Amino acid sequence: MGTPATASNHPTPPAAEPTAIRACLTPTLAAEFDHEWTVVLDRVKQSQDLTDLHALLNKWQHTAYLEQRDPGAYYRMLAKAEQITRAGGNSDAVPFEDMQALIRKRQGR
Repeated sequence: MGTPATASNHPTPPAAEPTAIRACLTPTLAAEFDHEWTVVLDRVKQSQDLTDLHALLNKWQHTAYLEQRDPGAYYRMLAKAEQITRAGGNSDAVPFEDMQALIRKRQGR
């Protein structure tokens, strides 16, 4: 399990290994991880290529870290993605041109 990195209690990402990742997940997310783990392991057995396994561990390492910092963020992100898909776009999004202008401003250009 990730441990606090500083006195301000910021978590550290878990190691990219199944036990460390699972230890940071809620029971519901751990069940999702377990399901994906089983699917990917079967695929890896057939292909003898570890690429998918590394990708799975990377994805869930980031998910576990996100959940440590902001519990519930994963499901909020999925809900937002579904809302955007149904609406055909993100009505809350900042126009691309505005975002580019903000980036240029922050870069001092």
